[in-house]
Amino acid sequence: MSGRVYLVGAGPGDPRLLTLRAREILGFADVVLCDQLVGPEIRAMATGELIDVGKVGGGPQVPQEETDRLLVEHAQAGRTVARLKGGDPFVFGRGGEEAQLCERHGIAYEVVPGVTAGIAGPAAAGIPVTQRGMALGVAFVTGRDSDGNPPDLQALARFPGTLVFYMGVKGLPDIAAGLTAGGRPANEPCAIVERGTLPGQRVVRGTLADIAELAAREGVKAPAVTVVGPVADLDLVARGPLTGRTIAVTRARPQASALAARLRELGASVVEAPAIRIEPIETALPEIAGFDLLCLTSPNGVRRLFELVRDARSLAGPRIAAIGPGTAAALRAHGIEADVVPERSVAEGLVTALEGVEVERALIVRGEDGRDVLPDALHERGADVDILPVYRTVPEPLSTEQRAAALAADDLVFASGSAARAFHAAAGTLAGPRIVSIGPATSEAIRALGFEPALEAADHTPDGLVAALLTSA
Repeated sequence: MSGRVYLVGAGPGDPRLLTLRAREILGFADVVLCDQLVGPEIRAMATGELIDVGKVGGGPQVPQEETDRLLVEHAQAGRTVARLKGGDPFVFGRGGEEAQLCERHGIAYEVVPGVTAGIAGPAAAGIPVTQRGMALGVAFVTGRDSDGNPPDLQALARFPGTLVFYMGVKGLPDIAAGLTAGGRPANEPCAIVERGTLPGQRVVRGTLADIAELAAREGVKAPAVTVVGPVADLDLVARGPLTGRTIAVTRARPQASALAARLRELGASVVEAPAIRIEPIETALPEIAGFDLLCLTSPNGVRRLFELVRDARSLAGPRIAAIGPGTAAALRAHGIEADVVPERSVAEGLVTALEGVEVERALIVRGEDGRDVLPDALHERGADVDILPVYRTVPEPLSTEQRAAALAADDLVFASGSAARAFHAAAGTLAGPRIVSIGPATSEAIRALGFEPALEAADHTPDGLVAALLTSA
């Protein structure tokens, strides 16, 4: 029995613009045939086998025949196949051809529309493709047909509205000359939106007379769309305090998403480059009543603790200490207020905060590679100390594109020493961006790598990171 094929539009690049239906399908598809234009954040949503079919404008290509073969082969083997495409599958995405392929082979399929770059890219640059009194229509045009020929520019020149060209960067001199020869004024506004909605988005503005020269001078590359018409003069971008800054976030993906969302709300362009991921360690929680001090060293430790605890009442008894406000906030989210929270979010700060507190037996819940400053200090005071590792931090592979984008950002943000070490191991350097640290322990790890943080959050939490970035913007 054949499986089912989903022809899915991944949108223009920003993962927030992915449709709910697309995300749902990525959660259950057995196989995902993915274009290179689809970014790592969206790829990470796929739970099935991910196969790169390598289609990106102007770059290396996997032949369509090979993509067709994979689609049919997997579907006829009874698998659920998501054919994941940048933009919309039916807008210059060959989705219609792949739908016909399914029909010829009797394979059930569904088309999942996506936000196309011809609308989203200009919108992200503040350009509405239609506007009362300026453009009552819009035409979406491919820069070249399947044989490499340009469109009918004489006919397009007579179109009474906005022209949006896809895949037209290389042919821009011919397009501009053809439109002018067809009657469009040489001073008609034009705008090229490169990497629309993505970190590193760039807008080059000019007129039909000079846009090709400007594009060559600026080194414009695909993916890009070109807008021709009076609306290309508009710049209707909502600006926030971080507008114009590109910030790279290196936290583990589940934690990075919340921080990235907050930064985007403030206008920043965000590169998500998760250098680490958190893996749980299967373990058993000892009888808490036997301890008079329970120490939590990180929010990850708190989250893992409550995965092991079936009844929060089992934590009653010992004094509870948390390293830093982030850990204390994670406890508070589970209805527990920490008894001891040091002013400095490092183990040394908790050692100081516990001075004068009698401790006979302590349990420290932490990561596998936690520092021994706290257990050593408690041992020296005569306490028995049990260490319970509940998670480990492991490096997350970063693509060449992710590494390059992060190092090209204005700010490179680290919320842990492990993220700094893992990113450095993957990229070979931290040089380039301004380095931003969440707190003293992370700053110490960055210095050990030979780099100096330019900015350290006063409040050692994600909110503190945001506050520091706002203050220094």
